[in-house]
Amino acid sequence: MSWIKICGLTTDEGVRAALDAQVDAVGFVFTSSVRQLSPQAAARLAAPARGRALCVAVGQHVSQSLLDAIVAVFEPDALQVDAGELDSLALPRGLELLPVLRTGQSPPEPLPPRLLYEGAVSGTGQRFDWSGAAPLARRTELILAGGLNEANVAEAIREVRPFGVDVSSGVEARPGVKSPEKIRAFVRNARAAEETVT
Repeated sequence: MSWIKICGLTTDEGVRAALDAQVDAVGFVFTSSVRQLSPQAAARLAAPARGRALCVAVGQHVSQSLLDAIVAVFEPDALQVDAGELDSLALPRGLELLPVLRTGQSPPEPLPPRLLYEGAVSGTGQRFDWSGAAPLARRTELILAGGLNEANVAEAIREVRPFGVDVSSGVEARPGVKSPEKIRAFVRNARAAEETVT
């Protein structure tokens, strides 16, 4: 089954809906955004997800001091940042990494074992050209993000054949607040699409 992540969670209701849908990962944003949380708030929200889903710290242009606070307080299972930022950060041992490659960028070489393929700007809900993702999906565990929603996730899975999919604004009732109904529909449509891909 495809790996599914619900990102940018900000409410207990959203976390519960993601866990009830049996997603693989939940993401909490630490970058300037309507979804931004403090490490303390994220730790509280993530508590029910521990041991049930991968808890991912999501950032962009993260300072070392912020990363240190995220690690100490939130205790993430994985860190999601742009691939080009990783070399500038002192990373704790054992932290799973989810490097982000944005459309139009050259992929890092060698390719990491898992990679998130995203639009030029995160959290906009705007679909971008997925054609660059499909070749990479044959070379690494590619997670497709950016502009996905319940209406197009099946098409994305059939076209790109990714290892997984990641959604944030596409399952929101309003900016920054997830809709349990849209989360359920997204996961249901993603799972159904897997059955049509051979």
